[in-house]
Amino acid sequence: MNILYEDNHIIIVNKASGEIVQGDKTGDTPLVETLKCFIKERDNKPGNVFMGVVHRLDRPVSGVVVFAKTSKALSRLNAMFASGDVHKTYWAISRNKPGEPQAVLRHWITTTERNNKSYASLTPVKNGKEALLEYKLIASSERYNLLEVRLMTGRKHQIRVQLSSIGCTVKGDLKYGDKRSNPDGSISLHARHISFIHPVSGKQIDVTAPVPDDNLWHALEEIVENRQDEQP
Repeated sequence: MNILYEDNHIIIVNKASGEIVQGDKTGDTPLVETLKCFIKERDNKPGNVFMGVVHRLDRPVSGVVVFAKTSKALSRLNAMFASGDVHKTYWAISRNKPGEPQAVLRHWITTTERNNKSYASLTPVKNGKEALLEYKLIASSERYNLLEVRLMTGRKHQIRVQLSSIGCTVKGDLKYGDKRSNPDGSISLHARHISFIHPVSGKQIDVTAPVPDDNLWHALEEIVENRQDEQP
């Protein structure tokens, strides 16, 4: 279990691509249940383990996921996510470079449950929900580009569909137009960082998830680190 932070009220883990956060129609064991079993065994707990799902990541996405270990933390975290008091940053790899190195994207997103797919419109549409994100190009190699994305709203498949709408489909994301899948079935989207005020203690929480153990991820991360070292 790749635990990034833990105390009496919350636990933050680095989800691997392919894992589901909460149970779905596939019947596969979700991360929340795996985590319950892990803590029950590790802490030798005689009763049931409480583990509240606060937010989710799509199955092929990796990175930071927060769970609540108490009902108090769960209710407060739910309110914080709803009010935008939790700040999330993602890294996305795309084959294409965006037209602008940094921009705010604004769309109205609708979702079709039949094919579990979202659609982005530049103008308001019926049943559409406003979606806002800010991206910044932070690294480029000969063939790939790394975008840092800050979410301002939380819509279904928001990053995937909004980046695709500007020609920067996430690498491996066949659903939104990439031409080739990743060998492991993942898409190259990683929940990199999360920050918020602890719902119980009131202290600042800042957690960064290491990138997937993959040569391309490591190469682009190294470019970012080298640029940071060069800054005065």
